[in-house]
Amino acid sequence: MEFKILADTATGGRRGRVLLPHQAVETPVFMPVGTQGTVKAVSQDTLEALGAEIILGNTYHLYLRPGHELIRRMGGLHKFISWPRALLTDSGGFQVFSLSSLRKVTDDGVQFRSHLDGSTHFFTPEHSIDVQIALGADVVMAFDECTEYPATRARAEESLRLTMAWARRSLDHFRAHCHEVPWRDEFENRTQLVFAIVQGGMYPDLRRQCAERLVEMDLDGYAIGGLSVGEPRELTLEMISEVLPLLPRDKPRYVMGVGYPDEIELYARMGVDMMDCVLPTRAARHALLFTSEGRLNIKNKQYAEDPLPPDPACSCPVCRRYSRAYLRHLVQAGEPLAATLNSIHNLTYYFGVMQRVRESIEATPSSAS
Repeated sequence: MEFKILADTATGGRRGRVLLPHQAVETPVFMPVGTQGTVKAVSQDTLEALGAEIILGNTYHLYLRPGHELIRRMGGLHKFISWPRALLTDSGGFQVFSLSSLRKVTDDGVQFRSHLDGSTHFFTPEHSIDVQIALGADVVMAFDECTEYPATRARAEESLRLTMAWARRSLDHFRAHCHEVPWRDEFENRTQLVFAIVQGGMYPDLRRQCAERLVEMDLDGYAIGGLSVGEPRELTLEMISEVLPLLPRDKPRYVMGVGYPDEIELYARMGVDMMDCVLPTRAARHALLFTSEGRLNIKNKQYAEDPLPPDPACSCPVCRRYSRAYLRHLVQAGEPLAATLNSIHNLTYYFGVMQRVRESIEATPSSAS
């Protein structure tokens, strides 16, 4: 991997570029979430046209359906979903964590029951890596144990212990088997990258301890996980602030599962390079649009005869063509097109936030190549 910082600021913001096997990704970057091999309601060609350089796949969901071995036989996730650009897969840890009533955690791994049919499965760090190698994303994540909020210190310490042990096992297994990635021969024997995930609940000292020990393992990048699990935004910010200074300057920094547009802008200006969240597409399916004038609930009656575009300051395909009145009609009529158009607009808005941050960092007098 090559990660180059092209410019930075006195407050820690970085403008960089990470060269992944399938794509050079400009950072800071927002990554749309494609849980089951699709960013909901948005086609791959549309994502390309909007400028998406990297999207996410979900290890847990793809393992259950259609199955990682099927995807391997299809040439990997890139070919299966017809996505030529970069992909990142999560470890499955967060999804297993969310199945609290269906799982049992041991030192070896996590036994859980499928939310689809109730069948029993067992994820170990090694199995998570095997699934992610079969999927063939450019970036894979070490298996972690996510801490809920609120959690006692004893619970957070136990979660941290598992996460550290599982990170080592994930890394060792990855290094022994990374040559098995489906596309290796097509990219001059390049391999996937593996990132570790910093946990520790909402305890600053545990977060610092986790970060310091993971850095010693020398992975390709580092993520901060266990956020957006119900904690106040102030705590999210505090945990990110505690961890960022401890992560290597010359490797990508990824905050998982955040957030609203103002949040991702703030974190990017602090020095976060990569972020993801389901929010732009999930909000779109619930008729919530992000605009330069604030959030807009397109279901509201006041838009029934409004000829304006969703955001007059936006140049996305939706704002260039459709009115608020029409978008409201689609929502009221239950038309699937509503989710598509609303998602296109919201994703454009998120990409625009990151583009403005990148340009701002480049234009800062303290920038340095």
